[in-house]
Amino acid sequence: MNNLKAVRESKGVSQLELAKYLDVTQGAISSWEVGRNAIDSTLLTRIAEYLDVTVDQILGVYPSNVYPITTRKFPMLGEIAVGEPITMVEGFESYVEAGADIHADFCIKIKGDSMIGARIKDGDIVFIRQQPDVANGQIAAVAIEDEATLKRVYKTNSTIILNAENPAYEPIVIHRGQTDNIRILGLAIAFQSEVK
Repeated sequence: MNNLKAVRESKGVSQLELAKYLDVTQGAISSWEVGRNAIDSTLLTRIAEYLDVTVDQILGVYPSNVYPITTRKFPMLGEIAVGEPITMVEGFESYVEAGADIHADFCIKIKGDSMIGARIKDGDIVFIRQQPDVANGQIAAVAIEDEATLKRVYKTNSTIILNAENPAYEPIVIHRGQTDNIRILGLAIAFQSEVK
């Protein structure tokens, strides 16, 4: 009953218009929508045709292999370089809606092509879980002074190496004495890309 009303209203069709098409009273439409009376299957098929939907959509029945998607909004920090580090934009500019199963704290828009080997391209959105450290080989958003980049992180006793996923870019090597100016913003856990 709720689906019939929701579908009808989403199509911009009034109860009166639907009643005229079906050659029934407006009261009949109203009684179907509140669940007082059942809809005849022939009329249900005609309603679906008129509203240009399937009978399943009116009944709220979905195939067993279709699952609802729940979303949430992630704050967008701004653009971050994957080539040479760029000045980091502080504060959230906007929000990106994505699947609620992404366990991230914020997202960033990628600028550059140094992470294409990890399938992260210019213009992609990368979701970051905020944390102060990552394991060797993980991809992280890293701030170097007031600049930021996205790289694969490797740590040794004497250096932190930020590797690109594109052989055209040299690794960024930071010696342990210079690490006061570097901090990991968080771990890259997912990305969203446009089909081109």
